[in-house]
Amino acid sequence: MANKILSIVPYAILPYQSGGQKSIALFNEYLGQRCVLTVIGTRGNDVQLASNYQLLPWMKDGLFKFFDVFLLFKLIPYIRKNNIDTLIMEHPYLGWMGYVLRKTTRIKWVVHTHNIEFERFKQLGKKWWPILKMYETWVLKMADTIFCISAEDKLYMETQLGLPSNKCNVVPFGIEQDGIPADKEACRNWLLQMHQIAEENNILLFNGALNYAPNLVALEAILNHINSLLLQQPLKYTILICGRGLPKEYNNLAAYQHQNIRYAGFVENIEVYFKGADLFLNPITFGGGVKTKLIEALGCNTTVISTVNGAIGCDTSTCRNKLVIVPDANWDAFAKAIQVHLTIPNNTPTAFYDRYFWGNIVLRSLKFLNDNE
Repeated sequence: MANKILSIVPYAILPYQSGGQKSIALFNEYLGQRCVLTVIGTRGNDVQLASNYQLLPWMKDGLFKFFDVFLLFKLIPYIRKNNIDTLIMEHPYLGWMGYVLRKTTRIKWVVHTHNIEFERFKQLGKKWWPILKMYETWVLKMADTIFCISAEDKLYMETQLGLPSNKCNVVPFGIEQDGIPADKEACRNWLLQMHQIAEENNILLFNGALNYAPNLVALEAILNHINSLLLQQPLKYTILICGRGLPKEYNNLAAYQHQNIRYAGFVENIEVYFKGADLFLNPITFGGGVKTKLIEALGCNTTVISTVNGAIGCDTSTCRNKLVIVPDANWDAFAKAIQVHLTIPNNTPTAFYDRYFWGNIVLRSLKFLNDNE
């Protein structure tokens, strides 16, 4: 049984400030409740925030960490001395190190993926993506087990990269709620007061790092298309925009303040915004990977209006009509879906919480590891 696990995380996750960081941090937190877990992380982490596991900041913060052969001289004796039986490596970038550790210590090696990385960089126009494809494919084939972020990624690995089905297991981005939250009304009232929103207004939310191209393009779709259509309707609403990294030329969206749009910037208590919103807007049209904000919004019992691309990776069978999907870049359909679903009361299904609660995800992951020993 896998009960002593070493995890290698090649960037700072504590405190987390992005969906990807949060995913790894919470996966480790819940995993540490079920096994003896040690995380090897970078010096940029606040080790005091590590909950239920030990975090050793043995990795450097620069690019050299991806080629640090000296780290092996710490890891090999540590694995042997502590009888570690499983290595989980976040992302495939340090795959060469996982390969060496598996060969020298006979440890079970798991690669925990969060995207098909070369596909993501291909979409972003990086010319070196074919080199990454060769390396990433080699890493995934050499590892004993793959944790995939979605069923779509699992299918891609099996059909396009030739990985066997019994080697891949879906470990989705999760949520801490195991059921419908009870404080949605309180959160909504807090947002009304915090942002001086009229009580009769519906609150529409968009959240994402705005220095990331897919999110910035989605924001422009809201500003230039979706909101323009909504302004033509007899709706009372306010669109809250949250996220760090808004380019200076947008001037904190000052030009849109009289068009029912408020810019909140980066907010630490984003869960309050997810709970307090009437709808979450997800007009993403490109970029790989699961949109973690969509999962979080559904977990907070908030209906999501999304494009097809924005819903990639989400198990739609667990969402019913809490997740409304419209064609990419069809902003007329997007705006109409907002109008329709502001008047349809419903709750996130129990099946969604069964699927996405971190406690359940970790139990399924450990069972997969143990069943495949």
